[in-house]
Amino acid sequence: MRLTNLDLGIFVLYMLAVLGVGFYAARRGRQTKRDYFLAGDRLPWWMIGGSIVAANISSHHLVGVMGTAYNRGFVAMVIEWGAILIGFNALLWIFLPFYLRNGFYTVPEFLARRFDSNVRTTYAALILLTYVLVEIAAVLYMGALALNVLTGIPITYSVVVLAVATGLYTITGGLRAVVWTEMLQLGVLLTGGILLSIYTIRAVGGVSAVWAQSGEWELLLPASDPDFPWTMYLGGTLCISVFYCAANQFIVQRALAAKDEWHARMGVVFTMYLKFLLPLIIIVPGLVAPRLYPDLARPDLVFPTLVENLLPAGLVGLVMAGLIAAVMGHTSGAINSCTTIATMDFYVPWRRRRHGVMSHAQQEPVAVGVGIGIGDTAPPILSYEAPPDESSHEEEQRAVNFGRLFGIAVIIVGIVGAELLTHHSKKPIFLYLLNAYGYFTPGIATMFLLGILWRRTTTAGALAAGLLTIPLSLALQWTFKGLAFQNRTGIVFWTCMAVCAIVSLLTTPKSEADLKGLIWTRDSLRLPADERHKYRGLRRPVVWWALVTATVLFFYIRYA
Repeated sequence: MRLTNLDLGIFVLYMLAVLGVGFYAARRGRQTKRDYFLAGDRLPWWMIGGSIVAANISSHHLVGVMGTAYNRGFVAMVIEWGAILIGFNALLWIFLPFYLRNGFYTVPEFLARRFDSNVRTTYAALILLTYVLVEIAAVLYMGALALNVLTGIPITYSVVVLAVATGLYTITGGLRAVVWTEMLQLGVLLTGGILLSIYTIRAVGGVSAVWAQSGEWELLLPASDPDFPWTMYLGGTLCISVFYCAANQFIVQRALAAKDEWHARMGVVFTMYLKFLLPLIIIVPGLVAPRLYPDLARPDLVFPTLVENLLPAGLVGLVMAGLIAAVMGHTSGAINSCTTIATMDFYVPWRRRRHGVMSHAQQEPVAVGVGIGIGDTAPPILSYEAPPDESSHEEEQRAVNFGRLFGIAVIIVGIVGAELLTHHSKKPIFLYLLNAYGYFTPGIATMFLLGILWRRTTTAGALAAGLLTIPLSLALQWTFKGLAFQNRTGIVFWTCMAVCAIVSLLTTPKSEADLKGLIWTRDSLRLPADERHKYRGLRRPVVWWALVTATVLFFYIRYA
Protein backbone atom coordinates (compact mmCIF):
# COMPACT_ATOMS: atom_id res chain seq x y z
CA MET A 1 0.00 0.00 0.00
CA ARG A 2 1.33 3.44 -0.88
CA LEU A 3 0.94 5.94 1.98
CA THR A 4 0.29 9.59 1.22
CA ASN A 5 2.39 12.38 2.69
CA LEU A 6 -0.54 13.24 4.94
CA ASP A 7 -0.63 9.68 6.34
CA LEU A 8 3.11 9.71 6.96
CA GLY A 9 2.92 13.16 8.54
CA ILE A 10 0.21 12.09 11.00
CA PHE A 11 2.11 8.93 11.83
CA VAL A 12 5.42 10.73 12.45
CA LEU A 13 3.68 13.44 14.49
CA TYR A 14 2.15 10.80 16.73
CA MET A 15 5.49 9.06 17.30
CA LEU A 16 7.13 12.37 18.25
CA ALA A 17 4.25 13.20 20.59
CA VAL A 18 4.55 9.87 22.43
CA LEU A 19 8.29 10.23 22.89
CA GLY A 20 7.87 13.85 24.01
CA VAL A 21 5.21 12.98 26.60
CA GLY A 22 7.22 9.99 27.82
CA PHE A 23 10.42 11.95 28.38
CA TYR A 24 8.51 14.86 29.94
CA ALA A 25 6.88 12.50 32.44
CA ALA A 26 10.25 10.86 33.13
CA ARG A 27 11.77 14.21 34.14
CA ARG A 28 9.00 14.82 36.68
CA GLY A 29 9.81 11.71 38.70
CA ARG A 30 12.22 11.16 41.58
CA GLN A 31 14.83 8.41 41.51
CA THR A 32 13.21 6.20 44.17
CA LYS A 33 11.79 2.70 43.86
CA ARG A 34 8.29 3.84 44.82
CA ASP A 35 8.32 6.61 42.24
CA TYR A 36 9.95 4.63 39.43
CA PHE A 37 7.93 1.43 39.80
CA LEU A 38 4.63 2.80 41.21
CA ALA A 39 4.57 6.43 40.00
CA GLY A 40 4.88 7.65 43.59
CA ASP A 41 1.38 6.32 44.50
CA ARG A 42 -0.30 9.32 42.86
CA LEU A 43 -2.54 7.88 40.14
CA PRO A 44 -6.22 8.99 40.10
CA TRP A 45 -9.03 6.59 39.18
CA TRP A 46 -9.40 7.71 35.56
CA MET A 47 -5.69 7.23 34.85
CA ILE A 48 -5.76 3.80 36.49
CA GLY A 49 -8.70 2.59 34.39
CA GLY A 50 -7.45 4.22 31.20
CA SER A 51 -3.91 2.89 31.57
CA ILE A 52 -5.12 -0.66 32.36
CA VAL A 53 -7.11 -0.73 29.14
CA ALA A 54 -4.43 1.02 27.08
CA ALA A 55 -1.91 -1.55 28.28
CA ASN A 56 -4.31 -4.45 27.80
CA ILE A 57 -5.57 -3.55 24.30
CA SER A 58 -2.76 -4.15 21.86
CA SER A 59 -2.02 -5.50 18.41
CA HIS A 60 -3.23 -8.90 19.56
CA HIS A 61 -6.64 -7.25 20.04
CA LEU A 62 -6.76 -5.05 16.95
CA VAL A 63 -5.28 -7.84 14.84
CA GLY A 64 -5.97 -10.99 16.85
CA VAL A 65 -9.42 -10.40 18.37
CA MET A 66 -10.70 -8.79 15.18
CA GLY A 67 -9.43 -11.87 13.35
CA THR A 68 -11.22 -14.09 15.87
CA ALA A 69 -14.47 -12.19 15.23
CA TYR A 70 -13.94 -12.64 11.46
CA ASN A 71 -13.32 -16.36 11.98
CA ARG A 72 -15.72 -17.24 14.82
CA GLY A 73 -18.30 -14.43 15.01
CA PHE A 74 -19.95 -12.66 17.96
CA VAL A 75 -18.58 -15.13 20.50
CA ALA A 76 -15.32 -13.16 20.31
CA MET A 77 -17.04 -10.71 22.69
CA VAL A 78 -16.49 -13.15 25.57
CA ILE A 79 -12.77 -12.42 25.44
CA GLU A 80 -13.46 -8.96 26.91
CA TRP A 81 -16.86 -9.33 28.59
CA GLY A 82 -15.84 -12.52 30.38
CA ALA A 83 -13.06 -10.53 32.04
CA ILE A 84 -15.64 -8.09 33.44
CA LEU A 85 -17.75 -10.83 35.01
CA ILE A 86 -14.88 -12.90 36.40
CA GLY A 87 -11.38 -11.44 36.52
CA PHE A 88 -12.02 -7.80 37.37
CA ASN A 89 -14.69 -8.76 39.90
CA ALA A 90 -12.12 -10.98 41.61
CA LEU A 91 -9.63 -8.10 41.65
CA LEU A 92 -12.17 -5.55 42.91
CA TRP A 93 -13.82 -7.54 45.69
CA ILE A 94 -11.22 -10.12 46.76
CA PHE A 95 -7.59 -9.25 46.01
CA LEU A 96 -7.31 -5.45 45.82
CA PRO A 97 -7.59 -4.70 49.57
CA PHE A 98 -4.74 -7.08 50.40
CA TYR A 99 -2.43 -5.72 47.73
CA LEU A 100 -2.98 -2.10 48.75
CA ARG A 101 -3.08 -2.39 52.54
CA ASN A 102 0.18 -4.33 52.65
CA GLY A 103 2.00 -1.80 50.46
CA PHE A 104 3.13 -4.36 47.88
CA TYR A 105 5.17 -3.36 44.84
CA THR A 106 4.45 -6.64 43.06
CA VAL A 107 1.89 -9.43 43.02
CA PRO A 108 4.51 -12.08 43.92
CA GLU A 109 5.06 -10.24 47.22
CA PHE A 110 1.62 -11.47 48.28
CA LEU A 111 2.76 -15.06 47.71
CA ALA A 112 5.90 -14.45 49.78
CA ARG A 113 3.84 -13.18 52.70
CA ARG A 114 1.12 -15.82 52.36
CA PHE A 115 3.43 -18.77 51.74
CA ASP A 116 7.21 -18.34 51.41
CA SER A 117 9.96 -17.11 49.10
CA ASN A 118 10.01 -20.37 47.10
CA VAL A 119 6.41 -19.87 45.92
CA ARG A 120 7.19 -16.22 45.18
CA THR A 121 10.29 -17.07 43.15
CA THR A 122 8.53 -19.82 41.19
CA TYR A 123 5.70 -17.51 40.19
CA ALA A 124 7.97 -14.55 39.43
CA ALA A 125 10.27 -16.59 37.18
CA LEU A 126 7.34 -18.15 35.32
CA ILE A 127 5.61 -14.84 34.78
CA LEU A 128 8.76 -13.13 33.54
CA LEU A 129 9.18 -15.78 30.85
CA THR A 130 5.54 -15.36 29.89
CA TYR A 131 5.76 -11.58 29.61
CA VAL A 132 8.87 -11.69 27.45
CA LEU A 133 8.10 -14.66 25.22
CA VAL A 134 4.29 -14.40 24.98
CA GLU A 135 3.21 -10.83 25.71
CA ILE A 136 6.06 -8.72 24.33
CA ALA A 137 7.16 -11.02 21.50
CA ALA A 138 3.63 -11.72 20.21
CA VAL A 139 2.53 -8.08 20.40
CA LEU A 140 5.62 -6.85 18.54
CA TYR A 141 5.16 -9.55 15.92
CA MET A 142 1.49 -8.86 15.24
CA GLY A 143 2.04 -5.11 15.14
CA ALA A 144 4.89 -5.56 12.70
CA LEU A 145 2.79 -7.96 10.61
CA ALA A 146 0.06 -5.34 10.22
CA LEU A 147 2.60 -2.65 9.33
CA ASN A 148 4.15 -4.97 6.78
CA VAL A 149 0.80 -5.43 5.02
CA LEU A 150 0.01 -1.71 5.14
CA THR A 151 3.40 -0.24 4.27
CA GLY A 152 5.63 -3.03 3.00
CA ILE A 153 8.19 -2.37 5.77
CA PRO A 154 9.98 -5.65 6.60
CA ILE A 155 8.71 -7.26 9.78
CA THR A 156 12.17 -7.36 11.35
CA TYR A 157 12.72 -3.62 10.93
CA SER A 158 9.30 -2.83 12.36
CA VAL A 159 9.89 -5.06 15.39
CA VAL A 160 13.22 -3.41 16.19
CA VAL A 161 11.95 0.15 15.77
CA LEU A 162 8.82 -0.45 17.85
CA ALA A 163 10.76 -2.16 20.63
CA VAL A 164 13.53 0.44 20.82
CA ALA A 165 11.19 3.47 20.64
CA THR A 166 8.96 2.05 23.39
CA GLY A 167 11.92 1.03 25.50
CA LEU A 168 13.46 4.51 25.44
CA TYR A 169 10.77 6.27 27.45
CA THR A 170 9.75 3.19 29.47
CA ILE A 171 13.23 2.52 30.81
CA THR A 172 13.93 6.21 31.38
CA GLY A 173 10.73 7.17 33.20
CA GLY A 174 9.31 4.01 34.76
CA LEU A 175 5.59 3.64 35.46
CA ARG A 176 4.97 7.40 35.46
CA ALA A 177 6.12 7.69 31.83
CA VAL A 178 4.24 4.51 30.94
CA VAL A 179 0.90 5.77 32.31
CA TRP A 180 1.20 9.26 30.83
CA THR A 181 1.92 7.91 27.35
CA GLU A 182 -0.79 5.27 27.72
CA MET A 183 -3.41 7.98 28.21
CA LEU A 184 -2.33 9.62 24.93
CA GLN A 185 -2.27 6.22 23.26
CA LEU A 186 -5.75 5.37 24.53
CA GLY A 187 -7.16 8.52 22.94
CA VAL A 188 -5.52 7.75 19.60
CA LEU A 189 -6.56 4.10 19.80
CA LEU A 190 -10.21 4.98 20.48
CA THR A 191 -10.28 7.56 17.68
CA GLY A 192 -8.73 5.19 15.14
CA GLY A 193 -10.97 2.29 16.18
CA ILE A 194 -14.16 4.34 15.99
CA LEU A 195 -13.25 5.64 12.54
CA LEU A 196 -12.50 2.14 11.23
CA SER A 197 -15.82 0.89 12.65
CA ILE A 198 -17.75 3.76 11.01
CA TYR A 199 -16.24 3.17 7.56
CA THR A 200 -16.67 -0.60 7.81
CA ILE A 201 -20.30 -0.37 8.88
CA ARG A 202 -20.96 2.15 6.11
CA ALA A 203 -19.39 -0.21 3.55
CA VAL A 204 -21.76 -3.08 4.44
CA GLY A 205 -24.90 -0.94 4.31
CA GLY A 206 -25.12 0.83 7.66
CA VAL A 207 -26.19 -0.07 11.19
CA SER A 208 -29.36 -1.79 9.94
CA ALA A 209 -27.25 -4.25 7.94
CA VAL A 210 -25.14 -5.02 11.01
CA TRP A 211 -28.21 -5.45 13.20
CA ALA A 212 -29.72 -7.80 10.62
CA GLN A 213 -26.96 -10.26 11.54
CA SER A 214 -27.83 -10.17 15.25
CA GLY A 215 -30.06 -13.22 14.89
CA GLU A 216 -26.87 -15.22 14.28
CA TRP A 217 -25.05 -13.87 17.35
CA GLU A 218 -24.24 -16.34 20.10
CA LEU A 219 -22.22 -16.03 23.28
CA LEU A 220 -22.62 -19.61 24.53
CA LEU A 221 -21.56 -22.35 22.11
CA PRO A 222 -21.84 -26.17 22.40
CA ALA A 223 -19.46 -28.02 24.71
CA SER A 224 -17.86 -29.64 21.65
CA ASP A 225 -16.73 -26.30 20.18
CA PRO A 226 -12.92 -26.36 19.76
CA ASP A 227 -12.33 -22.78 20.92
CA PHE A 228 -15.29 -21.40 22.92
CA PRO A 229 -17.32 -24.24 24.50
CA TRP A 230 -19.82 -23.08 27.12
CA THR A 231 -18.04 -25.39 29.56
CA MET A 232 -15.10 -22.96 29.56
CA TYR A 233 -16.93 -20.97 32.25
CA LEU A 234 -16.66 -23.98 34.57
CA GLY A 235 -12.88 -23.70 34.76
CA GLY A 236 -10.89 -22.58 31.73
CA THR A 237 -12.11 -19.01 31.48
CA LEU A 238 -12.35 -18.81 35.27
CA CYS A 239 -8.67 -19.47 35.95
CA ILE A 240 -7.32 -17.56 32.94
CA SER A 241 -9.44 -14.52 33.82
CA VAL A 242 -8.54 -14.60 37.53
CA PHE A 243 -4.87 -14.79 36.65
CA TYR A 244 -4.86 -12.15 33.94
CA CYS A 245 -6.97 -9.54 35.73
CA ALA A 246 -6.33 -10.17 39.44
CA ALA A 247 -2.96 -11.93 39.80
CA ASN A 248 -1.08 -10.36 36.90
CA GLN A 249 1.52 -7.68 37.63
CA PHE A 250 0.96 -6.25 34.17
CA ILE A 251 -2.62 -5.26 35.07
CA VAL A 252 -2.53 -4.92 38.86
CA GLN A 253 0.47 -2.58 38.97
CA ARG A 254 -1.69 0.40 37.95
CA ALA A 255 -4.04 -0.15 40.89
CA LEU A 256 -1.07 -0.53 43.25
CA ALA A 257 -0.02 3.00 42.25
CA ALA A 258 -3.38 4.56 43.21
CA LYS A 259 -3.65 7.67 45.41
CA ASP A 260 -5.76 5.66 47.84
CA GLU A 261 -8.06 2.67 47.97
CA TRP A 262 -11.10 4.61 46.69
CA HIS A 263 -9.22 5.66 43.55
CA ALA A 264 -8.01 2.07 43.08
CA ARG A 265 -11.53 0.65 43.28
CA MET A 266 -13.05 3.32 41.05
CA GLY A 267 -10.20 2.76 38.59
CA VAL A 268 -11.07 -0.93 38.32
CA VAL A 269 -14.78 -0.09 37.83
CA PHE A 270 -13.85 2.42 35.11
CA THR A 271 -11.82 -0.35 33.49
CA MET A 272 -14.98 -2.48 33.35
CA TYR A 273 -16.83 0.22 31.42
CA LEU A 274 -14.01 0.60 28.93
CA LYS A 275 -13.76 -3.18 28.54
CA PHE A 276 -17.49 -3.26 27.78
CA LEU A 277 -17.34 -0.53 25.13
CA LEU A 278 -14.02 -1.26 23.41
CA PRO A 279 -15.07 -4.61 21.88
CA LEU A 280 -17.78 -2.75 19.99
CA ILE A 281 -15.11 -0.90 17.98
CA ILE A 282 -12.75 -3.88 17.73
CA ILE A 283 -15.10 -6.79 17.12
CA VAL A 284 -17.88 -5.20 15.03
CA PRO A 285 -15.56 -4.61 12.02
CA GLY A 286 -14.49 -8.24 12.23
CA LEU A 287 -18.09 -9.41 12.41
CA VAL A 288 -19.15 -7.72 9.17
CA ALA A 289 -15.85 -8.05 7.29
CA PRO A 290 -16.74 -11.50 5.81
CA ARG A 291 -19.45 -9.76 3.76
CA LEU A 292 -16.75 -7.61 2.17
CA TYR A 293 -13.74 -9.95 2.08
CA PRO A 294 -14.89 -13.54 2.57
CA ASP A 295 -11.74 -15.28 1.35
CA LEU A 296 -8.82 -13.82 3.31
CA ALA A 297 -5.82 -16.14 3.51
CA ARG A 298 -5.61 -15.67 7.30
CA PRO A 299 -8.15 -14.19 9.75
CA ASP A 300 -5.41 -12.00 11.25
CA LEU A 301 -5.23 -10.06 7.96
CA VAL A 302 -8.70 -8.55 8.39
CA PHE A 303 -7.50 -5.42 10.22
CA PRO A 304 -4.88 -4.31 7.68
CA THR A 305 -7.22 -5.30 4.82
CA LEU A 306 -10.01 -3.04 6.11
CA VAL A 307 -7.60 -0.16 6.68
CA GLU A 308 -6.04 -0.51 3.25
CA ASN A 309 -9.28 -0.73 1.31
CA LEU A 310 -11.82 1.39 3.20
CA LEU A 311 -10.08 4.40 4.71
CA PRO A 312 -9.24 7.59 2.82
CA ALA A 313 -5.88 9.36 2.88
CA GLY A 314 -5.09 10.88 6.24
CA LEU A 315 -7.26 8.47 8.20
CA VAL A 316 -4.95 5.61 7.26
CA GLY A 317 -2.17 7.42 9.07
CA LEU A 318 -4.41 8.00 12.10
CA VAL A 319 -5.48 4.35 12.31
CA MET A 320 -1.87 3.27 11.86
CA ALA A 321 -1.04 5.55 14.77
CA GLY A 322 -3.82 3.80 16.72
CA LEU A 323 -2.24 0.43 15.96
CA ILE A 324 1.17 1.65 17.04
CA ALA A 325 -0.43 3.18 20.15
CA ALA A 326 -1.79 -0.26 21.04
CA VAL A 327 1.56 -1.94 20.44
CA MET A 328 3.59 0.63 22.36
CA GLY A 329 1.12 0.84 25.26
CA HIS A 330 1.06 -2.92 25.77
CA THR A 331 4.80 -3.33 25.27
CA SER A 332 5.72 -0.50 27.66
CA GLY A 333 3.44 -1.93 30.33
CA ALA A 334 4.95 -5.40 29.95
CA ILE A 335 8.52 -4.04 30.06
CA ASN A 336 7.76 -2.02 33.19
CA SER A 337 6.16 -5.04 34.89
CA CYS A 338 9.20 -7.16 34.03
CA THR A 339 11.59 -4.61 35.52
CA THR A 340 9.44 -4.25 38.64
CA ILE A 341 9.27 -7.99 39.29
CA ALA A 342 12.96 -8.57 38.51
CA THR A 343 13.96 -5.74 40.84
CA MET A 344 11.56 -6.22 43.75
CA ASP A 345 11.31 -10.03 43.68
CA PHE A 346 14.88 -10.95 42.79
CA TYR A 347 17.35 -8.08 43.11
CA VAL A 348 16.12 -6.42 46.32
CA PRO A 349 15.71 -9.74 48.22
CA TRP A 350 19.21 -10.70 47.05
CA ARG A 351 20.58 -7.40 48.37
CA ARG A 352 18.82 -7.98 51.68
CA ARG A 353 20.24 -11.47 52.05
CA ARG A 354 23.68 -10.22 51.12
CA HIS A 355 23.59 -7.57 53.83
CA GLY A 356 21.70 -9.66 56.37
CA VAL A 357 18.55 -7.50 56.29
CA MET A 358 15.19 -9.05 57.20
CA SER A 359 12.64 -9.60 54.48
CA HIS A 360 8.98 -8.61 54.80
CA ALA A 361 8.12 -12.11 55.94
CA GLN A 362 10.58 -11.84 58.85
CA GLN A 363 9.51 -8.43 60.10
CA GLU A 364 6.94 -7.64 62.76
CA PRO A 365 3.72 -6.10 61.47
CA VAL A 366 2.85 -2.59 62.58
CA ALA A 367 -0.69 -1.19 62.69
CA VAL A 368 -0.78 2.00 60.65
CA GLY A 369 -4.51 2.77 60.39
CA VAL A 370 -8.04 1.49 60.73
CA GLY A 371 -10.51 0.37 58.10
CA ILE A 372 -14.18 1.21 57.91
CA GLY A 373 -17.07 0.02 55.83
CA ILE A 374 -20.29 -1.82 56.47
CA GLY A 375 -19.84 -1.70 60.23
CA ASP A 376 -18.60 1.05 62.53
CA THR A 377 -15.24 -0.52 63.28
CA ALA A 378 -12.68 -2.52 61.40
CA PRO A 379 -9.37 -4.23 62.09
CA PRO A 380 -6.14 -2.28 61.75
CA ILE A 381 -4.35 -2.27 58.44
CA LEU A 382 -0.99 -3.97 58.70
CA SER A 383 2.18 -2.56 57.26
CA TYR A 384 5.72 -3.89 57.26
CA GLU A 385 8.36 -1.34 58.00
CA ALA A 386 11.22 -1.15 55.54
CA PRO A 387 14.73 -1.65 56.92
CA PRO A 388 16.52 1.64 57.56
CA ASP A 389 19.25 1.20 54.96
CA GLU A 390 16.69 0.36 52.25
CA SER A 391 15.51 3.97 52.13
CA SER A 392 18.98 5.38 51.54
CA HIS A 393 19.52 7.23 48.30
CA GLU A 394 22.29 4.83 47.29
CA GLU A 395 20.12 1.71 47.68
CA GLU A 396 17.20 3.36 45.88
CA GLN A 397 19.43 4.35 42.97
CA ARG A 398 20.92 0.87 42.74
CA ALA A 399 17.47 -0.69 42.49
CA VAL A 400 16.32 1.77 39.81
CA ASN A 401 19.51 1.27 37.78
CA PHE A 402 19.14 -2.50 37.97
CA GLY A 403 15.55 -2.17 36.72
CA ARG A 404 16.71 -0.11 33.75
CA LEU A 405 19.44 -2.59 32.82
CA PHE A 406 17.00 -5.47 33.08
CA GLY A 407 14.57 -3.53 30.88
CA ILE A 408 17.21 -3.38 28.14
CA ALA A 409 17.67 -7.15 28.38
CA VAL A 410 13.90 -7.67 28.17
CA ILE A 411 13.73 -5.62 24.97
CA ILE A 412 16.51 -7.63 23.35
CA VAL A 413 14.93 -10.99 24.24
CA GLY A 414 11.51 -9.72 23.12
CA ILE A 415 12.91 -8.80 19.70
CA VAL A 416 14.44 -12.26 19.34
CA GLY A 417 11.15 -13.88 20.44
CA ALA A 418 9.20 -11.84 17.88
CA GLU A 419 11.55 -13.03 15.15
CA LEU A 420 10.75 -16.64 16.07
CA LEU A 421 7.02 -16.08 15.55
CA THR A 422 7.18 -16.32 11.78
CA HIS A 423 5.13 -19.49 11.25
CA HIS A 424 1.65 -20.21 12.58
CA SER A 425 -1.46 -21.92 11.27
CA LYS A 426 -4.55 -20.32 9.78
CA LYS A 427 -6.22 -19.92 13.15
CA PRO A 428 -6.17 -16.43 14.71
CA ILE A 429 -2.97 -16.04 16.70
CA PHE A 430 -4.94 -14.69 19.67
CA LEU A 431 -6.30 -18.20 20.25
CA TYR A 432 -2.74 -19.45 20.47
CA LEU A 433 -2.03 -16.85 23.15
CA LEU A 434 -5.04 -18.02 25.16
CA ASN A 435 -3.83 -21.58 24.71
CA ALA A 436 -0.39 -20.60 26.02
CA TYR A 437 -1.96 -19.02 29.11
CA GLY A 438 -3.90 -22.22 29.64
CA TYR A 439 -0.68 -24.14 30.33
CA PHE A 440 0.27 -22.34 33.54
CA THR A 441 -2.72 -20.30 34.76
CA PRO A 442 -4.50 -23.23 36.49
CA GLY A 443 -1.73 -23.56 39.06
CA ILE A 444 -1.35 -19.81 39.53
CA ALA A 445 -5.09 -19.24 39.97
CA THR A 446 -5.17 -22.07 42.50
CA MET A 447 -2.35 -20.56 44.57
CA PHE A 448 -4.02 -17.15 44.71
CA LEU A 449 -7.64 -18.25 45.19
CA LEU A 450 -7.05 -20.88 47.85
CA GLY A 451 -4.29 -18.80 49.39
CA ILE A 452 -6.59 -15.87 50.06
CA LEU A 453 -9.91 -17.70 50.63
CA TRP A 454 -8.83 -20.74 52.69
CA ARG A 455 -6.54 -20.28 55.69
CA ARG A 456 -5.73 -24.01 55.74
CA THR A 457 -3.81 -23.75 52.44
CA THR A 458 -0.13 -24.53 52.99
CA THR A 459 3.08 -23.74 51.17
CA ALA A 460 3.44 -27.39 50.11
CA GLY A 461 -0.07 -27.37 48.66
CA ALA A 462 0.58 -24.18 46.70
CA LEU A 463 3.86 -25.50 45.30
CA ALA A 464 2.21 -28.80 44.34
CA ALA A 465 -0.41 -26.93 42.31
CA GLY A 466 2.18 -24.68 40.69
CA LEU A 467 4.45 -27.55 39.69
CA LEU A 468 1.59 -29.75 38.43
CA THR A 469 -0.04 -27.30 36.02
CA ILE A 470 2.33 -27.45 33.02
CA PRO A 471 3.07 -31.21 32.90
CA LEU A 472 -0.60 -32.11 33.40
CA SER A 473 -1.64 -29.65 30.66
CA LEU A 474 0.86 -31.15 28.24
CA ALA A 475 -0.18 -34.71 29.15
CA LEU A 476 -3.84 -33.96 28.46
CA GLN A 477 -3.02 -32.23 25.20
CA TRP A 478 -1.00 -35.18 23.95
CA THR A 479 -3.49 -37.82 25.20
CA PHE A 480 -6.74 -36.15 24.12
CA LYS A 481 -5.87 -34.33 20.91
CA GLY A 482 -9.44 -33.27 20.20
CA LEU A 483 -10.00 -31.73 23.62
CA ALA A 484 -10.73 -27.98 23.45
CA PHE A 485 -7.98 -26.02 25.17
CA GLN A 486 -10.56 -24.21 27.34
CA ASN A 487 -11.89 -27.54 28.60
CA ARG A 488 -8.36 -28.87 29.10
CA THR A 489 -7.52 -25.77 31.13
CA GLY A 490 -10.64 -26.26 33.26
CA ILE A 491 -9.77 -29.91 33.98
CA VAL A 492 -6.24 -28.95 35.00
CA PHE A 493 -7.55 -26.10 37.16
CA TRP A 494 -9.89 -28.27 39.23
CA THR A 495 -7.24 -30.98 39.48
CA CYS A 496 -4.77 -28.40 40.83
CA MET A 497 -7.41 -27.20 43.31
CA ALA A 498 -7.98 -30.77 44.54
CA VAL A 499 -4.25 -31.56 44.79
CA CYS A 500 -3.57 -28.30 46.63
CA ALA A 501 -6.38 -29.03 49.11
CA ILE A 502 -5.26 -32.62 49.74
CA VAL A 503 -1.59 -31.72 50.20
CA SER A 504 -2.56 -28.81 52.45
CA LEU A 505 -4.64 -31.08 54.69
CA LEU A 506 -1.64 -33.40 55.01
CA THR A 507 0.84 -30.65 55.92
CA THR A 508 1.14 -28.06 58.66
CA PRO A 509 -0.44 -24.65 57.99
CA LYS A 510 0.87 -21.28 59.11
CA SER A 511 -0.20 -19.92 62.48
CA GLU A 512 -3.07 -17.48 62.89
CA ALA A 513 -0.58 -14.72 63.70
CA ASP A 514 1.31 -15.29 60.44
CA LEU A 515 -1.92 -15.13 58.43
CA LYS A 516 -3.25 -11.95 60.01
CA GLY A 517 -4.42 -9.56 57.30
CA LEU A 518 -3.95 -12.13 54.51
CA ILE A 519 -7.21 -14.13 54.52
CA TRP A 520 -10.43 -12.78 53.01
CA THR A 521 -13.28 -11.89 55.36
CA ARG A 522 -16.11 -9.34 55.17
CA ASP A 523 -13.78 -6.97 57.01
CA SER A 524 -11.63 -6.95 53.88
CA LEU A 525 -14.29 -4.82 52.15
CA ARG A 526 -13.91 -2.01 54.66
CA LEU A 527 -11.96 1.13 53.85
CA PRO A 528 -9.62 3.37 55.84
CA ALA A 529 -11.54 5.91 57.92
CA ASP A 530 -10.34 8.93 55.96
CA GLU A 531 -11.95 7.52 52.79
CA ARG A 532 -15.45 7.00 54.21
CA HIS A 533 -16.84 10.24 52.74
CA LYS A 534 -15.89 9.16 49.22
CA TYR A 535 -18.36 6.28 49.34
CA ARG A 536 -21.50 8.39 49.63
CA GLY A 537 -24.20 8.53 46.98
CA LEU A 538 -23.06 8.24 43.38
CA ARG A 539 -19.43 8.19 44.51
CA ARG A 540 -19.90 4.65 45.75
CA PRO A 541 -18.08 2.27 43.37
CA VAL A 542 -20.69 -0.42 44.02
CA VAL A 543 -23.34 1.68 42.22
CA TRP A 544 -21.34 1.93 39.00
CA TRP A 545 -20.15 -1.66 39.33
CA ALA A 546 -23.73 -2.94 39.55
CA LEU A 547 -24.76 -1.01 36.42
CA VAL A 548 -22.03 -2.35 34.13
CA THR A 549 -22.27 -5.88 35.52
CA ALA A 550 -26.05 -5.98 34.97
CA THR A 551 -25.59 -4.72 31.39
CA VAL A 552 -23.10 -7.46 30.55
CA LEU A 553 -25.34 -10.11 32.13
CA PHE A 554 -28.25 -8.87 30.01
CA PHE A 555 -26.26 -9.46 26.80
CA TYR A 556 -25.23 -12.95 27.96
CA ILE A 557 -28.87 -13.83 28.63
CA ARG A 558 -30.07 -12.22 25.40
CA TYR A 559 -27.54 -14.03 23.19
CA ALA A 560 -27.15 -17.28 25.10
